[in-house]
Order: sequence, then C-alpha cells, then structure tokens
Amino acid sequence: MWFISILILIFILGIIILVHEFGHFIWAKKFGVHIYEFSIGMGPVIHTHKGKDKINYNIRAFPIGGFVSMAGEVYEDADGSVKKEDYMCNKPWWQRIIILVAGVVNNFILAIVLLFISALIWGGSTLDAKVKNTVEGYPMAEAGIKSGDIITSINGKKVNSWDVAQIILVMKNKNDYYTFEVKHEDGSKDTYKVVPKVEKEENGTERQVFGIQIDQTPLTGFVGSLKYAFLKFGSVVESMWLTVGGLITGKISTSALSGPVGMYQVVNEGVALGLNYMIYITAFLSINVGFINILPFPAFDGGRVFFLIVEKIKGSPINSKFENTCHMIGFCLLLLLMLLITAQDIIRLF
Repeated sequence: MWFISILILIFILGIIILVHEFGHFIWAKKFGVHIYEFSIGMGPVIHTHKGKDKINYNIRAFPIGGFVSMAGEVYEDADGSVKKEDYMCNKPWWQRIIILVAGVVNNFILAIVLLFISALIWGGSTLDAKVKNTVEGYPMAEAGIKSGDIITSINGKKVNSWDVAQIILVMKNKNDYYTFEVKHEDGSKDTYKVVPKVEKEENGTERQVFGIQIDQTPLTGFVGSLKYAFLKFGSVVESMWLTVGGLITGKISTSALSGPVGMYQVVNEGVALGLNYMIYITAFLSINVGFINILPFPAFDGGRVFFLIVEKIKGSPINSKFENTCHMIGFCLLLLLMLLITAQDIIRLF
C-alpha cells in the first residue's frame, strides 16, 4: 500500500507542476518569447518532436511534472541564434509579469475545477462555523455555546469559515483560554471564554480539544457546486494567508507544517477514503503550490515579480548577478526549511 501511495503522490504533484509550467509556456509563446523546449516529465528524453513553432516538445523518462525552458528568463543567454527581442528579459515588464503569474493562475483554476467536479458528483457544503452540537463535559458545552450558534470571531480575529477557525486555534495564545464571539439563532451575539482540554495522542504529542461538531448545509447541483468551489478556494487561501502571517510573527510554529512525509501520510489515508477525497487533496495541494509560488520571496515566481516591480519603479534593470544571487540564497533557505519540516514529519512517525 505504501508504494502505491507514493506513486499516487508523485502523480498528483506531477500534474500540479505540469499545469503550472504550462501556464508559463502558453503565455511566453503568446508574447513571442523564444522557447527552447517544453517537457513532460524529468530525466533523459525518450521522445522528442520539433513543432512548426521550432519548439522541442519532449517526453522524459520519469513522469514527474515537467518544465519549460525559455530564452533570457533573467538575462540574455550566450545564444546568437535568438533574436534580441525574443528574450524574455527584453519583453515589456507587464508581459513578463503575466508569464510569471500564469503558472499560479493555472494552479488556482485547476483547484476550482476539481472542487467543482467533486461537489457536482458527491456534493459540497457551506463552510460556516455553525455549531451542530457540543459534547457534554467538554469546554464548548461548559462555556455555554449551544447548537445553532455561529462562531463569528476567535480572539478578535474574524472567522469566515471553519477552516479559518482551525488555523486561529493552532496559533500561540497568550492566555489559557480563547475568546469566542458567537451569533445565536435569534440574531443576538455573546462572547465566551473557552479553556481547551488538553489530550495526549498515541505518539505523545498534545492537542487541544474543544468538544464541538460543525453543522454545514449541503450544496448540490450546478450552481451549488460552483458556489462551494469558490467558497472552499477562498477559505483555503485565507487559511494559508493566516498561516504565513502566523509563521512570520511567531504565532505558528514550523511544527504545524507538513513536508513530503506529511503529504505522503495524507495521501496514504486518502487512498482508503476514495476518489472524492483524493480529488480534494489534489485541489488543496494545487492551491498550496500556487499560493506559495506567488509569495514575494526569492526563488518563487512572486519573488521574480517583486524584482520586476522594483525595476519598473526605479526605471532601470536590476543587476542580473544580484538578482540571481538573491534567488540562489532564497532557494537554499527554502531547502533548509524543507529539510527541517521533513525531519519533524519523520520524528512524528515515531
């Protein structure tokens, strides 16, 4: 089973990466950037075809994602066969930005389409943090929160969905309680202080338990499924935004993040839950890849967009060696973070 789960994870990530790279490719081609190749997979080339557009379309040995190779992504290559105006770095700044963000847009579109398909076939639901019931003897019930109440804020932070609520609840809290603002069925509002119950899991890690079940109204049919897709997309993006903010401010520990091992565990559990859950995982990971890539950090597409905006403001190109150095440093920092997260994932297994 573990081997199948690894293959499924590789396939899912491969599709997400390929869709991302195709976004760069299609807009680079549209704006006349010279493209050396568009490859499906990695490793040695096992089949190649040179199109009428003079682009090499390759299929490589390992079906893991893909990539597009363009002329002059940062500075002019030492290739005399490429016209000066066909280098990406010589295109108008706005065209370069579109090419860079196109991969992210493709990831977001893929996620919305998958969420829509999932809801259309299996049904979706509203994402309100509406209380279905509370467990007697647990914090929520003891605080006085009842069935039908809608959680509108936690510790002063607005709650638009239960996804967002869960992110707020993993943030470091200066008090031993959380302040919940709820809206009752009659429209009135009240504030409650809830002290979570701490329970130990089998691996020894502690988790906060509130004793609550959420009530979400089904969304079905074409319109309902479309509504669910956009609501869920927005909810995941907002949750990621809160997570990044929490990491920067120190309110969320890196121990709350998952790397490749964590993703494998999710996929491994998802295989048993069926196709619907696997489609959701793919959509969720696609949003993650898109969101992370648009962050203004060196080595990401967003980092390159940031340099382009600075270039436009200062009115002259940024030194290419300086930009490349920034991207290299950013890549090394990301690699270190990934190693740390992977180590944490492995430790959690034992």
